[in-house]
Amino acid sequence: MTRGDMAVVVPHARGLRRRLVPRDRRMRAGLAIVVGLILLGPVGSLLLGSSGLRLGSGPYSEAPTLGHLLGTDSTGRDILTMIVHGALPTLEIGLLAGGIGTVLGVVLGLASGYVRGPVDALIRSAADVALTIPALAVLVVLAALLRTQSIELMALIVGLLAWPYPTRAIRAQTLTLRERGFVTLAVLSGRSPLETIFLEILPNLLPYVTASLVGAVSGGIMVSVGLQLLGLGPITTPTMGLMLQYAFSYAAVARGMWWWWAPPTLFLVLLFAGLFLISVSLDEWSNPRLRRTGVEP
Repeated sequence: MTRGDMAVVVPHARGLRRRLVPRDRRMRAGLAIVVGLILLGPVGSLLLGSSGLRLGSGPYSEAPTLGHLLGTDSTGRDILTMIVHGALPTLEIGLLAGGIGTVLGVVLGLASGYVRGPVDALIRSAADVALTIPALAVLVVLAALLRTQSIELMALIVGLLAWPYPTRAIRAQTLTLRERGFVTLAVLSGRSPLETIFLEILPNLLPYVTASLVGAVSGGIMVSVGLQLLGLGPITTPTMGLMLQYAFSYAAVARGMWWWWAPPTLFLVLLFAGLFLISVSLDEWSNPRLRRTGVEP
């Protein structure tokens, strides 16, 4: 290698490192936030137990003290204990709803983009129609009719209405990939349509699917919190949405009980921030248009 070649390669390597470091920092920061909130549930439960969840287990409407670090609500329940025990159920709703919506979107998008013809027309039309329907209104009606009393049922309702966006996105990506040479070669080599889809196309979509899943999890949590604020969610399992619903029902804001509504709000803000950082990093990884190429000045 000549000096001239080294002069070209070395700056490019440095520029590559500069491009990767910010993305990695976002991913590490997002993972640290989300993993920390996940561990808050089991670790906190071991340390605090569940006695603080009982009505009248502490003084009523008490501000934060050494005995109750985040205070108590109007029924005497410890706010910190409720946060700890509500962390995992809140995340569970988002994971289940986001997973259901993403899986449906991936399957329908792959079928629509690869098979084409009547299948594509049917799936595309269904997605277009679903996108014009106000999802929140449908969710409110379904939640009221089904009287959602479990985390799983609520996540299923939210997830079943979350498929149109990932379907359209995966379809667009599949339409692009099906024209690539490696897909044509796989078809000529005798692979079946299912083998071509799941062995050739889907692996190339995994970064994009992962980014879509993270966004769907965030959306599922946000929708579930909205439903619980309307009083349409399960009331037997503590979640951040249920805590906020109780806080607003007991006029915690008007009464100046900031310790009741601020901790679950902060939990949700941190969770959405962590998921956003992960999503941005994954989106940059999966979308070539977001990657800057060439030597940086």
